Amino acid sequence: MNSSTNPLPDNDVGIYECEVRLKFRIIEEQLTMTDTDQLVETLVDAFAYGSDEYLEALDSQVAVQQVQDVAKVSPEMRRQLIRLRNSNRLS
Repeated sequence: MNSSTNPLPDNDVGIYECEVRLKFRIIEEQLTMTDTDQLVETLVDAFAYGSDEYLEALDSQVAVQQVQDVAKVSPEMRRQLIRLRNSNRLS
């Protein structure tokens, strides 16, 4: 191991549960998409662009909490966390 690189400490990388609540009004041509993921992506993109004459932000709330019990997350996410914790930080 190179002395200029250090492994990531356990508290440097974690798994977080995030809840985002956005409330806004939007002028848009027929939002009749049946693909929920595509609809969410379209609305979040519009919100991220910011308020203008077509979008009025009304409220936003964000809650972030670190997952303490790693057993509650998917095996894929646990493996990725282990990889990140075991990797070397680039300097």
